[in-house]
Amino acid sequence: MILFFSGLLILILGYFTYGKWIESILRPNDRKTPAIRYHDGVDYLVLPHWKNMLIQLLNIAGVGPVIGVILGIKFGAIAFLIIPIGNIIGGSVHDYVSGIMSMRHKGANLPKMIRMSLGAFYYSLFCCFIIVALLLVVTSFINVPANLIDSFFPQGQYFLLIVSVIFCYYIVATLFPVDKIIGKIYPFFGAMLIIGTLLIFASVIFYLFTKDNQLLVESEAFRQGKLTTPIIPCLFVTIACGILSGFHATQSPIIARTLASERQAYSSFYGMMVVEGFIGMVWAAAGMGIYNLFPELMAENPTFVLTKITDFFLGKQFGFLTILAVIVLAITTGDTALRSLRLSASEVLGISQRKIIYRLAVIIPLVLIICGLLLWSNKSAKTFNGLWNYFSWLNQILASSTLMGVTVWLFRTKKNGWVTLVPGTFITFVILTYILWVSEAHNGPIGFGLPINIAYIISAILTGMIVAQILRCSFKKQKRGYLNNKKNIKQNEDDSAAAHKEIRMNDKYRLP
Repeated sequence: MILFFSGLLILILGYFTYGKWIESILRPNDRKTPAIRYHDGVDYLVLPHWKNMLIQLLNIAGVGPVIGVILGIKFGAIAFLIIPIGNIIGGSVHDYVSGIMSMRHKGANLPKMIRMSLGAFYYSLFCCFIIVALLLVVTSFINVPANLIDSFFPQGQYFLLIVSVIFCYYIVATLFPVDKIIGKIYPFFGAMLIIGTLLIFASVIFYLFTKDNQLLVESEAFRQGKLTTPIIPCLFVTIACGILSGFHATQSPIIARTLASERQAYSSFYGMMVVEGFIGMVWAAAGMGIYNLFPELMAENPTFVLTKITDFFLGKQFGFLTILAVIVLAITTGDTALRSLRLSASEVLGISQRKIIYRLAVIIPLVLIICGLLLWSNKSAKTFNGLWNYFSWLNQILASSTLMGVTVWLFRTKKNGWVTLVPGTFITFVILTYILWVSEAHNGPIGFGLPINIAYIISAILTGMIVAQILRCSFKKQKRGYLNNKKNIKQNEDDSAAAHKEIRMNDKYRLP
């Protein structure tokens, strides 16, 4: 119980202290944002601040902070500290800095930001990583909500129909302007998510103080069923959403193109990641409680445990609403993942997205590939689990690459890059260790299967080499290019009083 409430306190204090220090490093001001400077009515347009925050929250808060923490809490109550600490110094910094970098470079998507900071060679490799990762995200987040919805019907007879409906919605949502579908339905979905989480939180607290004050303390039965795999790296791959997730940096450019002011970026990026951390903490507490009360569930599928949590803490009626909220989480991640995939692919290929015919030209090949992945992943539970396992570590490669990329950007623009280099170094070590250690014998994807101590040593050496290269790249004298062009730096970094005046004069863009 003490660890849980300490973790919540860390999230709150971290937002108002460490987060504000990060904001002071980036110095947001009133320069024209991409939404105003490059308005096209499709991807670049101003949305109300409250809508931007909800869109960002739903973009990043997929089933990860629910299903992921239900799995991750099996590592023990230490997760109640790891989640908030990782969130404040890792995930929230990752989301905020990458979002600001995107805003200061025309709403650039992640591949372009990587090219600007880490160069053309790594950019080529990274494009492959990000496209594969986003394809896996879209496929997974069609299957997950389809399975949850289909569970309400006997014999699973509507699964293919549900998959088709969800996929068609994804296609429509990514083709239409961001304010037409996403901007209209996300406020309703966001309310469902927040209400469902608060209901679970209130019920857990009530149970904790009225029936069992040991609910969030590891019982003997819980200890016997705890995961025995090493916390580093496994916990940080199992619980990505809530701590640090590279997928978030693929979503931030969507909102970077709809914000009216840089001053809104802190609450939209850093703040919404902290909210996701709170969601993760609540579901981790519910998972801990249910495992303590019913230790036999430690061996069950996390989706089944989710249903048990909602039924136990909320009852059948409210529990159904919470399951519905989780379904919404998956769908609202999948649709914007496909949108991000379209935007990234079009940016790489240099195809304008102003006209729908060009958007179709990009999306049709992607749809065909996703159809193939859907057919493959639904052959059996084993193939779907394999797809999800590969996404898990690809996701953290994205996080490592993003943090290293924004580190170079910060140092080159004369800012404190250590705030991103430290978490970037840690997650790089984690993912290298995971790849070197994991194997099918550990119920994971194909890796090298080395003993964990050997994996630690090799990973430490490789991480040191990568960090040295990042520092060399950050401080060496650069040729004229993206980040060192003095004209571009002046345009992107200096205060713009004219932009401030224009925003203040136009009621449409007035800050709330």
